[in-house]
Amino acid sequence: MSALAGINRPNEFNLVSKMLDKMSHRASKVRKIFSKENSTFGICSNFHSLSEIEKFQLDKIITHNQFNSHFVYAKEIDSSIELRRDFMGVVPLYYGFDDQNSICFASEIKALLVVTRDINELKPGTKFYKGKSFVIDTLKLPDKFISDSIETIASELRTKIENSIFKRIEDKDEFGSWLSGGIDSSVIASVASKRLKKLYTFSGGLKDSNDLKFARILAEHINSRHFEIVVNKEEILKVLPDVIYYLESFDSYLVRSSIINYIVNSKARDYIDEVFSGESGDELFAGYDYLKLIPINELPLELINITRALANTAFQRVDRSAYSNEIIPHVPFSDPDVVNYVLQIPPELKIKNGIEKWILREAMKDYLPEEIYNRPKEKFWQGSGLKNLLEEYAEAKITNFEFNSNRTLDNGFRLRTKEEYLYYKIFEEHFGEFENFDWLGFSKINSVQKYN
Repeated sequence: MSALAGINRPNEFNLVSKMLDKMSHRASKVRKIFSKENSTFGICSNFHSLSEIEKFQLDKIITHNQFNSHFVYAKEIDSSIELRRDFMGVVPLYYGFDDQNSICFASEIKALLVVTRDINELKPGTKFYKGKSFVIDTLKLPDKFISDSIETIASELRTKIENSIFKRIEDKDEFGSWLSGGIDSSVIASVASKRLKKLYTFSGGLKDSNDLKFARILAEHINSRHFEIVVNKEEILKVLPDVIYYLESFDSYLVRSSIINYIVNSKARDYIDEVFSGESGDELFAGYDYLKLIPINELPLELINITRALANTAFQRVDRSAYSNEIIPHVPFSDPDVVNYVLQIPPELKIKNGIEKWILREAMKDYLPEEIYNRPKEKFWQGSGLKNLLEEYAEAKITNFEFNSNRTLDNGFRLRTKEEYLYYKIFEEHFGEFENFDWLGFSKINSVQKYN
């Protein structure tokens, strides 16, 4: 990935340099700032070569584009800047207007705050140009579901998943993979291991947590070079301020699930600079328990909705957790070829006989040991052993009086729990107050409540 920044004014080298400094953790190999007729663009990259970036300069564009599937770009057109983001929202981009009404943009909020407090998220699949947003591409329900046999669907799905993984490791001997021992990360690691000379796998959690146990089983099955990062309460609390700074969120579910990722990546960076993540598997293949309560005819739309919500929640966690340690993450389940096919699979094959992700298990069963194939879904913080550790810590640390007196912020936002209040106080220390949080993603819990 790259860190992108820019403003719709020429010769703002110092300003754009300060923006890039705020994102120096993302990339350090190549750094370039250039000015065109009406704009100044900057990029730090471990993904693009200097010659590629010099071509960007000629074309009045800066971009990060992984395999023509996960991308953002900014391009000077006439006297303005056009911004684009991929339809899944894997790669982040934010924008705003400064006090001279010039549009500016950056890959992270902390960089944009150098210029303005007018923060907006560029939504997935949209183009922003001359003050207006246009939907270019979006997730949507298929006109009809595939009517092929189960065997044909499973075979086609398997091929698309394999291709998505293989193209990301083409010409590479070594690679990394986050490994929780769940279905999604296990499928990816197992497939990748067939084409690599060495696969590094990384799992994290509290002592004796399920993720550590199941990740160990899969690592032994595929003979990866495996690392277990065992954490404790003191370590978790120590890194919490850094996690919130890099994550740029105080959503309790998101922060909680980012902590182990952050700690694991601080170890992984010593061995690899690219890593696989199984993100979007639960959303595309119906991995959550509450989805089993939904009428089958309503399931496809719910899956669309929770997949759309990934951009500024789980994908944000993957992005910030990896790039805070200068690691490039890859999410092969979110490849357009995989996504567009999976959306056409009948919902009855995603939850079958009460088993979540049934068609994914069926398609990839030859890659998985029996213990992994049969493992039910656990939320990331549950499998890692965190469970209610942070919730209980916040409950003990913050009095009812303090929480009730301060949970409604000056902008009208109402914090949901003491845990979220704990995270918000750290967030505010890093970034200050905001007029609104329209740009901030919050974990989708309304659906869970609706169907329980």
